[in-house]
Amino acid sequence: MSLYASVSFIFFTLIALQSLPQSTQQATESCSSTLPLNDLTFNSSLLQCVEAWTPQNYILRYARTLENTWSFILSAPDTSVFIGIGFSTNGQMIGSSAVVGWLPPGVGRGQAKQYFLGGQSPGEVVPDQGDLVIVNGSLKMESVSSRLYMSFQLTAELPDSFQLRRGSQSVVKGSPHSKLRKTHGLMNMIGWGILIIIGTLVARHMKKQWEHTWFYSHIVVQITGFLLGLTGIICGLVLENRTNAGNVSTHKALGITILVMGVLQVLALLARPDKESKYRKYWNWYHHSIGRVMIILAISNIFYGIHLAKAGSSWNIGYGSAVGVLALAAFGLEVRKFLNGITLF
Repeated sequence: MSLYASVSFIFFTLIALQSLPQSTQQATESCSSTLPLNDLTFNSSLLQCVEAWTPQNYILRYARTLENTWSFILSAPDTSVFIGIGFSTNGQMIGSSAVVGWLPPGVGRGQAKQYFLGGQSPGEVVPDQGDLVIVNGSLKMESVSSRLYMSFQLTAELPDSFQLRRGSQSVVKGSPHSKLRKTHGLMNMIGWGILIIIGTLVARHMKKQWEHTWFYSHIVVQITGFLLGLTGIICGLVLENRTNAGNVSTHKALGITILVMGVLQVLALLARPDKESKYRKYWNWYHHSIGRVMIILAISNIFYGIHLAKAGSSWNIGYGSAVGVLALAAFGLEVRKFLNGITLF
C-alpha cells in the first residue's frame, strides 16, 4: 500500500459511547506505563507513544519497526465497545480502510479484522475489505487488566510527516524518527558536505592573504566539520538500529569510509613533517589526495542519503545550491591562482 504526503490516521469508536454506562473503575494507562503484552510479533520498545484520546484514555503506540513495515498498538479501557483506527489519504473517514477489534463476552482473546468504510450506513461498512496490507499473524485483540489492546503491523510506504487525528481534531503531527533523520542529514550535510570543503579552500587559496592565520583557520573549520559529521554518523547508526532499515548498507558503508578518512586526516596533522623534511612532499600528496577523495564521497553519499530518505526536491535543491556556490568559488579561486602565476599542485 502506498500512502503519500496527505495520509491521516483517524481514531473512531464504532458504538456511541454516550449510550453505554461509563465505569468509574476503568483501568487507566499512560505512555509511561509498561506494556503487559508478551506475545507480540515485533519489538515494542521501538514504539512512539501518544495519548490519542485523553478523555477516553486511548493510547496509541506506533513506529516503523522494519523497512516499509509499521507497527501499531491501540489500547483503551475495556467497556465492551468496538475500537478501531482508520487510514485515509484525504483525512476523511468515508472511503478509508480501518482495523477494528472487539472482545466477545467471556473470552480473553478478541477478534479483529479490516473493514472498508464506504459510507455511514451499516451496509456500506464492508468486512474483510480495504487497502491495508496487514502482516500475516500480526493482528491481535486481547483484554489485559481491564484494558483492550489491539496490535498489528502494516506494510506501507508512509511519509515522514503525517497527521494523527480523532474526528476533525489534530492530535499529533510527525513521525517517530523524523527529527533524528533530519538531524542525521543536516549534521552530515553541514559537516562533511560544506565545512570540510570550505576548510580545503582556505588551505589551498588563503595562504598569502592570511599568512599567519590560514593554518589555524583551516584546522578550526576542519575539526568543526569533522565533529558535526561524526555526530551525523552516530545519529545514522542510532536511526538504523531503531528502524531496522534494510536498504542502507551502501549508504552506511560510504559513511564509515568517510569517517575513517576523516580520522586519518586528523591523525595526519599529528605526523606533519617540517617544511624542510624530505618526506613533506609525500605527506602533502597523501593529505591532499585523501581529502579530495573524501569530499567526492561525502557529496555523493549526501545526495544518495536524500534519495534513500525520499526527502524531496527541497533537500536536493538546497544542498545542490550550496555545492554549486562552493564549486563556483573554487573555480574562481583557481582562475585567480592561475593568473597570478602560482604553480598548481
